[in-house]
Amino acid sequence: MIKNAAFIFPGQGAQYSGMGMDLVSSNSVKIIFDTASDIFAKDVKEILQSDPETLKRTDFSQPAITAVNIAAMVFLNERGYAPSACAGFSLGEYAALVCAGIISAEDCFRLVKARGEAMQKAADNLRGQSGKNASPGMAAVVGIAPEQAEELIAKWSAEGLKDLYAANINSPKQLVISGTDAALCEAETRFKKAGAKRVVRLQVAGPFHSPFMSEAADAFAPALMAVSFNNPVIPVFSNVTGRQITSGEEAKKLALLHITSPVRWVEEEAALAASGVEAVFETGPGKVLQGLWKDSLLTGANGNEIPVYAAGTAEDIEKL
Repeated sequence: MIKNAAFIFPGQGAQYSGMGMDLVSSNSVKIIFDTASDIFAKDVKEILQSDPETLKRTDFSQPAITAVNIAAMVFLNERGYAPSACAGFSLGEYAALVCAGIISAEDCFRLVKARGEAMQKAADNLRGQSGKNASPGMAAVVGIAPEQAEELIAKWSAEGLKDLYAANINSPKQLVISGTDAALCEAETRFKKAGAKRVVRLQVAGPFHSPFMSEAADAFAPALMAVSFNNPVIPVFSNVTGRQITSGEEAKKLALLHITSPVRWVEEEAALAASGVEAVFETGPGKVLQGLWKDSLLTGANGNEIPVYAAGTAEDIEKL
């Protein structure tokens, strides 16, 4: 059995129809899904089997992914795997807060419900203000170092290109930007001139992890303030700072900033690797985080590359 492993939890975009259904053989997972269904006022198993278009909606995908992330964690726990550290990408950070003992699964589901609804409403409002074909969104910039991209965005902003933000610092090879339709079109031209291989528009509901989501943060704040945050029992790392979270109080402050701040995943991965973990499990649907981890070529104390494993399905977990 692999020891001293970190659990990393995927975020929005990892969803697929039928995810998590093979984990229901576990009674503990059934309880998790029942609890989530009560809080979301929707049958989680039905949500998980929704068509791909429905699952793209933020108010559907966030509850669904979170339920599967926590279900995979529970499934691993039942088979003797206890994480030595944890982290989550974007939405996945909420499952990491559960994993670290900062919030309960029940409170996690309440927060994710409120967060998903607030973000979907904010995205709908932006679309209504701009028109469906010109609403703010996101794009992946591939083949350029994130630090160079952030410098370029700062330079262009100073020169007058507004409403463009670094949103997800994914790997040494790519980042995701948020912006208005006009800003994203202009950024595509400029990034390609600067050496980017591709700039790809993402099919997402809105310009997440940017100041465009300030309306969502304001709407989410009351739900967040109503939940108690405990101090972490294992190391857990923040998207906002890229560093280890030291207290429940800090975790709560970061949870509000999380909606409008970029995901500093490259820094977070490095901090996680430096904590001494010997392996990483992608605990939830998809394989996005495995690819990002491999891009970073992170090594442990022994100088060897830290391996990453899929741990989002029953088959994946049995292979471990």
